[in-house]
Amino acid sequence: MASLSGDSWADRVGQFVDAHYGSITGKARLYVIDQNLALHLPAPPGRVLDVGGGAGNQSIPLARRGYEVTILDPSRSMLQRAGEVLESEPPDVAGRVTLVPGRGQDAPRLLAPGSYGAVLCHGVLMYLDDSAPLVSALATMVATGGIVSVVTKNRATLAIGPARRGDWKAAHAAFNATGEVNRLGLETRAETVNEVESLFAANGIKPIEWFGVRLFTDHWEGPEPMPEAEPDILAVELMASRRDPYRGFSRLFHVVGRKQAQPEGGPEGR
Repeated sequence: MASLSGDSWADRVGQFVDAHYGSITGKARLYVIDQNLALHLPAPPGRVLDVGGGAGNQSIPLARRGYEVTILDPSRSMLQRAGEVLESEPPDVAGRVTLVPGRGQDAPRLLAPGSYGAVLCHGVLMYLDDSAPLVSALATMVATGGIVSVVTKNRATLAIGPARRGDWKAAHAAFNATGEVNRLGLETRAETVNEVESLFAANGIKPIEWFGVRLFTDHWEGPEPMPEAEPDILAVELMASRRDPYRGFSRLFHVVGRKQAQPEGGPEGR
């Protein structure tokens, strides 16, 4: 799988930022992640790094709450869109956001390792052939006691989409699949909660909690719901994200972990 980098997103900014996040599907994703992330974020002010943060849909709202936010993304088109959003924000909010072009794997070279109270990486691992290098970089960037937040695609639910579409052959094949073509027409890779938690543990990040992301609104068909219905829809999605068995059936999952103090003397002292 070829990962997207640079301005490979240039032609997809409108499709992803406007169409996706403007739909109930995208709104549910943002809301559920935000609400569950808030359970573990240190109180503002604090420093947040959003790796692959794109146009800032998830992290600019954190700047409004008082966090100092750095958005690191390889797509200058995405960062340009984030800049356009910031132009309409109050000066104090815009002043708390820094936009940095670059890949997440290069974060330790581009930014200050160990200086962030929270490191977010939402919807990025699925575009990489191997999650390990990026998770290692995330762990390097977060301060001891800080949190790492990762959202990626749920391998356990790959058969649900084609089954809903009535494509039974594809649904049958998806039980043994490790990825799929997403709504943007891009090849994506899916993982399990255990795999991500194991990567966390291997990098000194203790898994705290995991959540589902988007169950009932996934593959939404028909017209968008009326605005007055949205609060109830989002409340149901949030409840499903935190309860078994519902969270396990979600299209995405969200893992939060905490950076542990290194044993005295470091690895050599063990």
